[in-house]
Amino acid sequence: METLVKQSESANLSEDQLFRLCAENKKLRIERDKNKNIIIMSPTGFLTENFNSEILGELRDWNKKNKSGYVTGSSGGYYLPNGSMRAPDVAWTKKERIDKLSQKEKEKFPHICPDFVIEVRSKSDTLKQQKEKMTEWIENGCQLAWLIDLEHKTTHIYKPGAETTEQAFTKVLNGDTVLTGFKLKLSEII
Repeated sequence: METLVKQSESANLSEDQLFRLCAENKKLRIERDKNKNIIIMSPTGFLTENFNSEILGELRDWNKKNKSGYVTGSSGGYYLPNGSMRAPDVAWTKKERIDKLSQKEKEKFPHICPDFVIEVRSKSDTLKQQKEKMTEWIENGCQLAWLIDLEHKTTHIYKPGAETTEQAFTKVLNGDTVLTGFKLKLSEII
């Protein structure tokens, strides 16, 4: 379930204030859209969060082997070029891009779009809203994005300049040229 705090009430929040708001409300997932509206989401249910953590673990294990980037979970926020602050369920960003950031930038929400994101659609999310969010990721520089729909057991795959494709959980997802060698079979996780 999402609650939207309209721009008139939230537009004046500085980046530091938004970071503090998120830090002081750790049980909530808070994002800000490109129109400066604050979006407050309830924590996910057990099954969805367990699924998220399994996927995060798979990506983390792959990343430990090749040491090519940084992995974050749903608490890691990112300021996108369009002005929004989003926190994907799972994200990976190339090491050289993160290493260019200052220590101060790394301690808060960096102004960088991850190279790869995963959003897991829970029962409280509408497919339309989630698809719009995935398009926003790609429009802001993400190179590969997966929208995992647990209800329909499908994954929507987004890439810049390409049509969105859909894949059943029984097929193996691969990281393409973004995450070379990363493979994920969702039917083995769920």
